[in-house]
Amino acid sequence: MLQINPQRAILLFCTLIAPGCADLKAPAPAADTSKPYAVQRTMHIGGEGSWDWLTPDAIGKRIYLPRGTHTQILNAETGEVLGDLKDTAGVHAVALAPDINRGFTSNGKSNNVTIFDLKTLQPLGTIPVGEKPDAIVYDPTSKKVFAFNGKSENATAFDASIAPDAGKDATATIALNGKPEFAVSDGQGHVFVNLEDKSAITAIDTKSLKVTDTWKIEGGEEPSGLAIDLANHRLFAGCGGNNIMAVVDYQTGKTLGTAPIGKGVDACGFDPGTQEAFASCGDGTLTVIKETHPGKFDVTQTVETKKGARTMTLDPTTHTVYLPTAEFEERAPGQNRPAAKPNSFMLLVVARGH
Repeated sequence: MLQINPQRAILLFCTLIAPGCADLKAPAPAADTSKPYAVQRTMHIGGEGSWDWLTPDAIGKRIYLPRGTHTQILNAETGEVLGDLKDTAGVHAVALAPDINRGFTSNGKSNNVTIFDLKTLQPLGTIPVGEKPDAIVYDPTSKKVFAFNGKSENATAFDASIAPDAGKDATATIALNGKPEFAVSDGQGHVFVNLEDKSAITAIDTKSLKVTDTWKIEGGEEPSGLAIDLANHRLFAGCGGNNIMAVVDYQTGKTLGTAPIGKGVDACGFDPGTQEAFASCGDGTLTVIKETHPGKFDVTQTVETKKGARTMTLDPTTHTVYLPTAEFEERAPGQNRPAAKPNSFMLLVVARGH
C-alpha cells in the first residue's frame, strides 16, 4: 500500500489554496525553534496606496499585495515590483488558482472581481459580485471562487474557469446572515468564514453552495483574521473585539481554547511545520501561539514589529512571516487611522534568528 507522508500531503494542499505554499521537490526545511522570532530585515517598497491582506506564492517566490486602487505583485526575496494590476478599486485580497493559471482580486469599491493571468500578470476581465467584497478564496475541490461581500452580507460563488466579463447569471449567491471577514478552505469541500458582527464562524459546503453550520466563538468577539490547521482540523480566529485568538475545531464547532494577543488584529497565520499560530496586530506586535499541552494554547512569544503592521502572510517553506506597514503622519482629529507618509510603504520580514 502506498504510504503518504501527512506533512507532505498538507504542503501539497497548501500549493492549491495558496500557491507556492510548499515546494514539492523537497520537504520544507526544519525550523530552528531554539531561537526567537525577530524582524530580520525591512524591504522598502514605496509607492502610493493603502494595503490589506497579502497572498503568498512560495514556489514562485511572490507576494500578491492589494494597494487600495491597484494590486502589486512582489518578488518575495527582494521586494521588487514584478507586476501591477490597475483599476482594482478598493481591493482587499487576492485568491490564486495555479491549476488553471488564474488569480482573482476582490474589489470592494467597484463591487467586482478582477480575473488575471498568473504568468503574464495581465487582467483578463471582471465578474460582478455583491456589495463591498472583502475576503476571497479559491476552493480546489469544487474549483470555485468565493468572494465574501461585507455590505450585502453574502458570498458570491463562481467557477474559477468562468469566461471573463460573464454576467451575474454565471454566479451564485449564498446568504450569510452576518458581516463576513476572512475565509479559508479545507480542501475537502468546505470553506469557513468569520462573521465579525456575530462573533461566529460559518461553514459552507462548496458543492451544494449552502451554509451547513454557524458556530458561536466562545470567549471571542469580532473575529477578523482566520487561519487553518488541516492536520488537526482547527481554525485560529483573531478576535479584535477583546484581543484574543480563539481556537475552534472545525469538525465539531467547539471552541477549544483562547490566548491573549495584541490590539488591532487583522490577520492570522498557521505554520504546519512548527505548529505555531500567528496574529498580526496594528499596535506593532506579532503574537506567536502554540499548543503547549493538550487543549492548552499559550503565547510563546510577542514579537515587536511596527505600528500599523496589522496584516501578514506566512511562507511555511521558510517559516517566514511578512508584514506590511508604513511610516505615519500624526493622527488628525476624527481620523480612524493616521495617514501614511508618502512613499514610505515597507514589508517587514520576520523569522527566527540565525
